[in-house]
This record gives sequence, C-alpha cells and structure tokens, in this order.
Amino acid sequence: MKKINVDFKSDILPHLLAIVFFLIITLIFFSPLLLEEKTLTQPDILQWEGGAKELLDYRAETGEEGLWTNSMFGGMPGYLVNTKFSGNLIVHVESLFTLFLPSPARIIFSAFLSFYILLIAFGVRPLLAVGGAIIFGLTSYNIIGLTAGHNYRIAAISYMPLVIAGVHLAFQKKYWWGFILTGLGLALHLNVNHVQITYYLLLMVLLYGLIHLIFAIKEKQLNTFAKTVGLLSVAAILGVGCNLGKMWTIAEYSQYSIRGKSELTKGNDSNQSQQGLAKDYAFQYSNGIMEPFVLFVPDFMGGSSVQELGKDSNLGRALKSNGVPPAQVSQQLKAVPTYWGNQPGTKPYYVGAIAVFLFVIGIFVVDKPLKIWLIICVLLGIVLSWGDSFSSFNYFIFDYLPGYNKLRSVTFTIIITIFSLTLLGFIGLEKLLKSGLNQKTQRYLLLSLGITGGITLLMVFYSWIGGFRGAIDAREPYSSYPIWFLDALRQDRASLLRNDALRSLFFIIGSVSLIYFYFKKKLSEIAFSALFILLITLDTGLVSSRFIGSENFNKNPKRAFFHESEADKLIRRDKTLSYRVFDLTDPFNNAQTSYFHKSLGGYHGAKIRRYQDLIEKCISEEINAWIGEVQKGGTDMENYGVLNMLNTKYFKAGNTANAVIQNPDNNGNAWLVSEVRKVNNPDEEIDALKEIDTKKVAVIDISQNELPTATMNGTGTVQLEEYQPNYLKYKADLSGDGLAVFSEIFYPAGWEATIDGEPVDILRANYVLRALPIKSGNHVIEFFFKPNSYYTGNKVMLVSNLILIIVILAGIGISLRRELM
Repeated sequence: MKKINVDFKSDILPHLLAIVFFLIITLIFFSPLLLEEKTLTQPDILQWEGGAKELLDYRAETGEEGLWTNSMFGGMPGYLVNTKFSGNLIVHVESLFTLFLPSPARIIFSAFLSFYILLIAFGVRPLLAVGGAIIFGLTSYNIIGLTAGHNYRIAAISYMPLVIAGVHLAFQKKYWWGFILTGLGLALHLNVNHVQITYYLLLMVLLYGLIHLIFAIKEKQLNTFAKTVGLLSVAAILGVGCNLGKMWTIAEYSQYSIRGKSELTKGNDSNQSQQGLAKDYAFQYSNGIMEPFVLFVPDFMGGSSVQELGKDSNLGRALKSNGVPPAQVSQQLKAVPTYWGNQPGTKPYYVGAIAVFLFVIGIFVVDKPLKIWLIICVLLGIVLSWGDSFSSFNYFIFDYLPGYNKLRSVTFTIIITIFSLTLLGFIGLEKLLKSGLNQKTQRYLLLSLGITGGITLLMVFYSWIGGFRGAIDAREPYSSYPIWFLDALRQDRASLLRNDALRSLFFIIGSVSLIYFYFKKKLSEIAFSALFILLITLDTGLVSSRFIGSENFNKNPKRAFFHESEADKLIRRDKTLSYRVFDLTDPFNNAQTSYFHKSLGGYHGAKIRRYQDLIEKCISEEINAWIGEVQKGGTDMENYGVLNMLNTKYFKAGNTANAVIQNPDNNGNAWLVSEVRKVNNPDEEIDALKEIDTKKVAVIDISQNELPTATMNGTGTVQLEEYQPNYLKYKADLSGDGLAVFSEIFYPAGWEATIDGEPVDILRANYVLRALPIKSGNHVIEFFFKPNSYYTGNKVMLVSNLILIIVILAGIGISLRRELM
C-alpha cells in the first residue's frame, strides 16, 4: 500500500487555517445573524419578498413551480422573481463550498475563499493570499451591496475569482485543474444569475485572452494558445449548460423587457427606440472624474450621501452657537449631506490604502503579460464608472459595445478595478518578497511609498484650500439654508477628507515598515504575515464597519415591512378569484402591496416593455386625471378604460380602512366586446387605447395578429373558474360568435390556450392583453404557461450538472493518485 505524498503541515494546515480565519471574520461581521438569530435588514431583499410572495406560497402549497406571477405589473414571468430548477444540482456544491452558512454571510465567505484560491493559482503564498482575500471580501463595495439587499450582485462577484483562476491555470498548462475551476466557477457564478456582473467578468476574460494571444503570436505559441482556448471553451460550455434554463429564460424575456427594443416610434427618445436602455436611465449613477479616489481615501468625496456627524463637528458647533435647540441639533446631525459629488445617492467603494500601495508595487515588479492585463482592467473599470462624466468615451461604448446598453448603474464597473487592483498588488508583493532586499526592490519600495504617500499629503493640502461645494447645496432645502450652515458643512467635508487621507497614510507607512523589517529579518515570515493580515483587516474592515453594525440586524424585519394594514385587511375580505389593486402612494417602486394582493405596480428592474409603455402613455395619465377628480369630490371611474381593463378593483390611498376606494366599473377578468378597432402598428394601437371604451371595443394591431373573417359581435359571459399562476380556466356561454378580452398580460413566449381542449392562437388586444375569438355556445377555455426555455433548459441543466460533478470527483481522484508514491 503506497502512502500519499502530502505533508499535512505544509500542504493542508495553511489552507485549513485560512478557512478558519475566514470563518472568524465572517462571524465578526455577521454575529447577530449567526449567533443571535437576527436578520440583516436589506431593503431590496424585502422588496423581492413582496414580489415573490405568490410564487413562494404556491411552491409551499403544491410543491410545484409558479412560472408566472400576477402579483406585480399586471403579470410577468415568475423566473424573473423566484423560480427553482430541479436540474440545478450545483446549489448543493455551493452549500458545501460555503460551509452551509446562511445568506448573506455565505456570500462574504465565498468571496474570501474564491479570491484565496485565485491568489494561490497565481503563485501567492497562502499567508499572503489570506490578506488579499480579506481585502476582496471586505471591500465596502460588497458590504454596502449586501446592506442594500443586492445579494445576487455580490454573490456573482464572489465567484468571479474562481473563473479567472481556472483560466489562468489553463494558460499555465495546468489543464486539468484549469478545466475544473473554470467549469465549476462559471457554473456557480451563472447560478446566481446576475447578467451585469457576468458581462464584466467576460470583459476581463476576453482582455486576458487578448493579451495572451498577442504574446503567443510574438513567441510563436499559437498552437498552445488554441489548445488552451479549446479546453476552456468546453469548460465554459459545461458551466453554461449547468445554468441553461436560467440563462435561456432570461435571454428570451429580455427582448420583451425594458432591456429590449421599444415598438413605439412616437414620443420615445432615440435611445429608447433602439435595443437597450435609455442613456439617462443607464447613466443615472455615474462617478465624477475624481470620485474613484474613494478607493484609496474613503471620505475623499465626503462619504455617504447622508451620514451622521458628532456634536463636536463644525456643523454641530455652528448649530449650537446659532441658538438651535439641543434636540433639533441632534436630529439635524443624524443625516447630514456630507457627500459633495453629483450622484443622487451613494456610499464610498473603498478597496484599501494598503491595496493601492501594493498595486503600485505590482506595476514595478510584475511580469508584462499579467501587468498589462491588470492595469488595463483597473483603468477600464474606472473609465466606465465615470459614465456621463466622460460621455465622449462612454456614450460610444454604450452605442457600439454589444450588450452594454442593457446595463445600468455604471458605477458598478468599479468592481473590475477593485478585483484587478487587489490581484496585481498581491502578485507584486509575492514577487517583491521573493526578490529580497536589494537596490532595485528598495527603490521600488520607496517609489511606491512616495507615490501613494505623496498623494495622501496632497489631499491633506487640498483639504485646507478646496471649496467642497456639493451639487446638493444648490437643491432644496439646503439652497435656502443660511450661509453659516453651509460654511460649517463644507468645513466638515474638508475635515472628513483630511482625516481619512491621514488614515490612509498611516496604513501605507505601516505596510512599508512591516516589509522593511521582514527584509531586515527583524520579523519571521509568520510574524510578518500575521501582522500584515491584521493591518489589512483593520484597514479594510474598519471602513466597511461604517456601513454595517448591530443596528442593521433585526429579529424579523419582514414582519415590520409587510405589516398588514387595515386597508389590506379590508381588501382581502374580497374572496373573488382574481382582481388587482393599485397603490397610489408609490405604485411602481414598491412591492409591499404585491405581498398581499395582485398589483398593477411592484418593484423590479426589468418590467415588460409594453407594460412600461402603458404606464408612461396611459396609466399615469389616467391616475393623474382621476386623482384630480377625486380632489374635487368625484370618484366615478367609468371613463378610465385602461385602469378598468386591468381589472383594477381597489385603490389604496393609505393604510387605513377609509383609504380604500373600490372601483365598481372595472371590466373584470374577461368580457366580450361588440366592436374591434383594427390598427396598423403599435403607435396607433396605444393611441387608440386612450380613446375607446374598453368594455365595448378592443384594439387589435393587424400587423401582428391574424383576425378571423367571421363577425364577432356575439353576447354572453366569460367567467373565471380556476386560478393558478401557471393555469387559468374560464367558462364561456355565448349566443353568437364573439371576441373575448382577458385581463391577463400578453406574453408570447410560453402562454398557450385551448378551447374545449383544442389549441387556439392567442391574440394580443389593447396593447398588453390577451384575446380569443370564441364560437357560439358553451365552452371551457384554458390558459397554460409552458415555456420551452424552462422545461428543455431544465433537462440540459440536469445532464450538465451531473457531468460537472463527475469531472470534479475525477479530478480529485486523479490528483490523489498522482500523489501516491
């Protein structure tokens, strides 16, 4: 029996200790979640739960997946909200990888572990790799994202390192593990289903490949390059296959969503008539030119949009000296607009003074291919994050880089910079330490200190001479505040910059000192590494702790957020199978109503494009007109055809019972029309919709629908008999042939209809609804949602997942076999 040639102390123990350390840091940041059974209050997650409630309840009651939900925006595919794929076995691998930690703690742990594996793949020793992993996991970018509830975005980021590690290993001719890590990393990453972060990852991988292609041509290694690309392509196909159902359904939906092309040509700007988002929407959040300095000095721009200041701050003293009552001073100081940039809302994405210092070292010492790739990525992330602050470049990219115009919040591109900057820094540190102290390394060390330390000193100098006037100063209510208030506020902004610049200088000097003492053999490798990790944890962790604390955790935030109001209770007494509610308070940016009712509004970043058109062209106009009438004492809804055709039975003007307004004029679930108005295009269709009585007339675009030649003016009833998210059953009783309009959103990719068991084509009527020609007599009408993208994609996922798991197990087995003596 041969024994395995593995030394526990050198080959296993460092990695186990790293995992334990990552667990400890995770426990520190998420102790209320892990030890006190509290939940992190995440606004976006709460909104998600509101929109997903119907689907979650349906799964709990039936064990089946609700692929469609009527809880938001009149109806939309459920896989945009919450759908499980039975073929998705990779979720079990993910649970094992994250040691079964609860979310969102598991996300930070996976970021630690993934980046640790990445640094090991790039040849960084384990003790240093721990430091790099802490920076990447604890960057305030991640913590801020999680506190906002952007779990999917941060989870997708946490698996980026595994993919890059696999690609790099493959190009280092470590083909087996390169294949496994690429396939596994991509499968885990795509499983999170965040297209925007996947796009950024693809940019980084393509740039990596391009740099290596250039060097392969130069060194005449094209055959090796092609072999590596071929291997990685197979791994990528496997990773995609593990998530095909998710990707297919989203890709299919995107052409019908606001990410796709609008069919309207009148009244839309040129951007919206093209494929993708409008520029003003995509670039709403854009960094100012100087704003990326927050990566180095967190309060360079004053910190968050609003944050708390102490009573000893300049503003606190100014308020007190100007006779403001103490209670009012305390209240005023809780939310001070210290941020002086142009974004409507922000918090600083800090990577760390130490990380930036090491990045500068990396520029000097890392080999060309890696250095060029990572520097380009760092600069690309910054430039893209500028958005319309650098419109000459970013508008060109938006218009011509394939797929980029479907993404918004371009400040998120700074994760490319954070990733690349940290990676280059630790590759550089490893190379510097291996080189030892010599004239060249000493010069590089001093140059890096001079550059980064010099920048912090320039910032300190600027804090004494800068104006610190923010865009918010010119807005109400601050524009009407006295001069002494704004002067004190600007002094505090300067103080925040000065203090954080000096803070960064401290950590830079601390890093240089540790490296110098290590070179001088005053510190052992273990002592140096331990102190360096401690310094890194303090640098990054203390800034991130500004954005997460015990106040962010609560026993049951869902209970408070989804408190059933008297208005909700009153509406829920109505046991009618299906009707809709319109919340007048914040209809299209809040899913609280969706938690209890089928809603015309909701909270989602990818509404159906035609429904968004309807909101802008019809619903908003009708609501504004009706509110005007209500304010004058009238409540008649008879003339508001769009709201009525959407089966709007109740309006909520608040949370009290008397804030509920019932609409007796709604059209119901289905109705027969006596007239069909034919139009030639979507513009005519939505214009006609504003003019007709939707109870009597249906508008149909004949360019996209084939109408039967028979006259359809029969009378009778069409009643909803059974409702499920994926299934609707109606009974019809007609005297004469007729056209029934159903208050259900038309979606061509999956909905099927039968009349008495015979398949029939679904027409689109009134711009967003379904319609069916029905023969005279009694009939059973059924709608089924059976998207092929889900069912076929799920089968491919199962096969791909099984193959990937077999490959991983085979890889482990082969590695162990090779270690046998």
